[in-house]
Amino acid sequence: MAGAAAPMVPGRDPVDAQTGPRRDGARPRADRGRLLISCPDRPGIVAAAAGCLHAQGANIVRSDQYTTDPVGGTFFMRVEFDLPGLAARRAALETAFAPVAAAFGMTWRLATAKPLSRVALMVSREGHCLQELLWRWQLGELPCEVIGVVSNHPDLAGAVGAFGVPYHHVPVAAEPEGKRRAEEQQATWLEGADLVVLARYMQILSPGFVARFPGRIINIHHSFLPAFIGGRPYEQAHARGVKIIGATAHYVTADLDAGPIIEQDVQRVTHRDSVADMRRVGREIERAVLARAVAWHLEDRILLHGNRTVVFQ
Repeated sequence: MAGAAAPMVPGRDPVDAQTGPRRDGARPRADRGRLLISCPDRPGIVAAAAGCLHAQGANIVRSDQYTTDPVGGTFFMRVEFDLPGLAARRAALETAFAPVAAAFGMTWRLATAKPLSRVALMVSREGHCLQELLWRWQLGELPCEVIGVVSNHPDLAGAVGAFGVPYHHVPVAAEPEGKRRAEEQQATWLEGADLVVLARYMQILSPGFVARFPGRIINIHHSFLPAFIGGRPYEQAHARGVKIIGATAHYVTADLDAGPIIEQDVQRVTHRDSVADMRRVGREIERAVLARAVAWHLEDRILLHGNRTVVFQ
């Protein structure tokens, strides 16, 4: 759980869009760049951005755009391009693009496929989301470097060790100062992480902890919120005859489970399904939804718009 809220082992094989993150079938390229733009909509934005990239010798390989409203809306764009020697030429490209950004009032960011993002995972006792991410990472389907797992329980140390990933057990004591002390220790292990993923971490993060990683914590939870609150949501849902089970992945903010939503999915159930059946379905959806959300963040496919997201899949 979290307070929740935009933002690589190389890829190997392409994976279907509904089950995995990579769709270009290629390893992250050292010369691959991504330009992310948001600004008030007006004519000429695409031409100006493309013209600047062309003048710098870049080859655009993909471009996605979205406007919230054709008249007076906000324009969003993600441009993926190749530029030989990008690492050495990045500063010059940013300098060249700055006047274009200023002319259109852009909020913008230049990202690169390499170096790989450093990802840390947090978990409690349920390992299904954690192991799904580690498995996809090991297969090369998540373009990142997993730097470690932090948990408030020791239960999953063996499973994580099989992947060769460091496991840091940080208990959270029940007394009032217990959470503060634990979060200080956790922050030490998480230092340097580009992204923190709550893979079923069942502690509410303090606003101070969330503030250390603005727009860089992703959480996953079942879709019963806010109807069924507490530790036994599937029992409550079964008792009410719920017919749809789902999961939500979102960014973490100081507002509990209210951050910008990245991805969701659902599956139908019937009166024939037991509580155990519903839990199994819920775990399957959570694994897939979280994996997609993490992949899209790593591939710079998400732009924030207030408490909403624009996701170029």
